[in-house]
Amino acid sequence: MTNIRAFTMPKWGIEMTEGTIAEWMVAEGEAFTRGQTLCLIETSKITNEVEAEYDAVVHRILVPAGSEDEPVGALLAVFGDAGVSTAEVDAFIASFSASGEAGARAQAEPQVQPLTVDTADVPAAPQPPLRIETNRPISPEALAYAESNAISIDPIEGSGRNGRITLQDVVQAGRDADKPVLGGPLAQPSEQPKIFASPLALRIAAQNGLDLAHVKGTGARGRISKTDVLALIPANRGDAPTTPADNTPQIVEMDRIRKVVASRLTAAKQDIPHFYLRMEARVDALVALRKTANLVLSSKASINDYLVRAVALALIRHPDVNIQVHGDRIHRFPHADIAIAVASPKGLVTPVVRGANLLRVDQIATTSRRLIDKAQAGRLGYEDMEGGTFSISNLGMFGLDQFDAIINPPQGAILAVGGIRRVAAETADGAIAFESRMSLSLSCDHRAIDGAVGAAFMATLRQLIETPESLFGN
Repeated sequence: MTNIRAFTMPKWGIEMTEGTIAEWMVAEGEAFTRGQTLCLIETSKITNEVEAEYDAVVHRILVPAGSEDEPVGALLAVFGDAGVSTAEVDAFIASFSASGEAGARAQAEPQVQPLTVDTADVPAAPQPPLRIETNRPISPEALAYAESNAISIDPIEGSGRNGRITLQDVVQAGRDADKPVLGGPLAQPSEQPKIFASPLALRIAAQNGLDLAHVKGTGARGRISKTDVLALIPANRGDAPTTPADNTPQIVEMDRIRKVVASRLTAAKQDIPHFYLRMEARVDALVALRKTANLVLSSKASINDYLVRAVALALIRHPDVNIQVHGDRIHRFPHADIAIAVASPKGLVTPVVRGANLLRVDQIATTSRRLIDKAQAGRLGYEDMEGGTFSISNLGMFGLDQFDAIINPPQGAILAVGGIRRVAAETADGAIAFESRMSLSLSCDHRAIDGAVGAAFMATLRQLIETPESLFGN
């Protein structure tokens, strides 16, 4: 008797329906121990490390890294005891089903789905005509086509995201195998020099009276390209090239997170009736106090960390803004969980500083720094992103004076923060003096927040910013 276990696509949160293997940390035939990282799984919101819950051996990886999305409960790999045979693994895969009881266990506990197999009852599995074992990213359709048509994928360069081999790549490779092997340019008459150049390069050379006989090409197999010819024109003629510059666009497919962000923001702008409340706050006192407080607290709190604290206190005083909107129901929260917008390599993400009203500024700074570092490393987990009762988007560091942000549903409001600028203002005695101001723009969901409620919140927020010593109270 041997023990075989299924490793399936996990489910993190009620909204998750599918995921992608971003990277395998183990290989086929490798043994692993409990607590060891098995792989990275990327969803529409997060990238999570999956740790082993038991000791086992990787007998088969069915979904390579970078493949297409797999639904929750889909079989990703087969683990088991060291003595499991290939026939047992094949029989297990053939009998696996992601529906019913197995599917329910897969969604609840994605890594624990044991099946005991009696080796005496295992029939000999039929051998496919070709079995391709590879760790390269390739779509399931492309792999199946390559196996059924006996096409080697070794020389194929994937055209998909991150070099993933697509079905079109494999089909084209099969066609290329039937093409005659070209040995280079056609032979020129003996009295003519042998010039290996692209048609466009030859045409540009002819138009500009250039001799390419002694030009060394930089293209494939020494072929003279258009770029090689254009580089010669300034040395021969002072006028501009006779052909226009190539302005062919580079087409870049949206990655998973950018697609989700685009979809959510489009729906938010279409479905949520936004209105905007804008004001400025004086920040001279805040800037001065920050320098002193950071020394006292041995902290590196940023202006944004102080804003998170100010917003959290203002939300507690105005609970009608500290909300989420779910259909025709409004959820009010006793504490302020502030989502901060962060530009990461995978797109815009909004990790959450939880219970910000209960944290000191230096504690907020530590929490924010940890979340920002995880976001930039692409390691935010579901627990880092879930929830949030209010969002802050600060683009002041880019020199923007003011902007309006789109609400992050189901939250009811988001604060857009501009940069600090010096302006001339009249003093109490009628003189003119310069002061530092910051622009604030509150986007509100008019279904749940009225104008007067939003305005009262903004007035409190400005008071907290302009009297920063109040940020150290409750």
